Amino acid sequence: MGEEVTNTGESRRFKTLGVRMVSGFTLMFICGFPIYFGGLAMAALIAVFGMIMVWEWVRMTDNASAQTTGRNIPFLSIGVVWLGLLIALWFGLRGQWQMAILAIFVASIVSFIEKQRRGGALWAGFGALYILLPCLALLWLREQGDGEAGLHSSGLAKLVFVMVIVIAADTFAYLGGSTFKGPKFAPKISPNKTWSGFLSGLILGGMFGMGAAHIIGFSPVHGFFLAIPIILASVLGDLFESAIKRTLDVKDAGGLIPGHGGILDRLDSLMLAAIVASLALLIWPGLWPV
Repeated sequence: MGEEVTNTGESRRFKTLGVRMVSGFTLMFICGFPIYFGGLAMAALIAVFGMIMVWEWVRMTDNASAQTTGRNIPFLSIGVVWLGLLIALWFGLRGQWQMAILAIFVASIVSFIEKQRRGGALWAGFGALYILLPCLALLWLREQGDGEAGLHSSGLAKLVFVMVIVIAADTFAYLGGSTFKGPKFAPKISPNKTWSGFLSGLILGGMFGMGAAHIIGFSPVHGFFLAIPIILASVLGDLFESAIKRTLDVKDAGGLIPGHGGILDRLDSLMLAAIVASLALLIWPGLWPV
């Protein structure tokens, strides 16, 4: 009987991994061309994903949402943040990053005020910042340097470096945790995460950082040490969203992506990693020698 249970567990684990891999590769295919070309194509991709995440956030946090009361979510709750996102991306494309950040904070304040009459204003105001700032950070990373399309774009190299590290760390954390199991990493926040998974993601994510650095054209050792804080940020981003969902007593932000939940569930690690990478580049412009 014990062997049958083990085999069932192994089958379930690899079935889940297969669904996750198919979903992940589908996302990469969808995102590949906009990321390659940058500019308006990248902004359009971020706008679509950002608008979906805003909808997932409002649905998840709104006390009067359809999932709890059967009533529709007021469009204004979503529309205010959508408008802020589009205005911020428009300013970003024009290189007016200060105005883009201002647009996001204005959207957060207006969303807070709009929500006061229904309750949950802090969730609304925080949600606008939580989603829109990483969206802008991703565009800012892609537009670094000349912002041109093609493999020789420094912005493309920076963004892809961050994305490769986050994806590798997340994948190997899942594989390592599922294989080795052991003590839980944060049982009160995310019961499935283990220290073996965390260390697997950290070490192998760092190794992918070395490989990515070699391909891009700078020191693999430099790439490893650049990857570590990005990995740590991605883990914190994942845990942070898990804590929010646990507080709100929801399993997933959405169900759009099989094996992952919603877009917000899939991109939570990348969101904080993009913020950390952007802040690091602002403070130390020569951090990535590409």
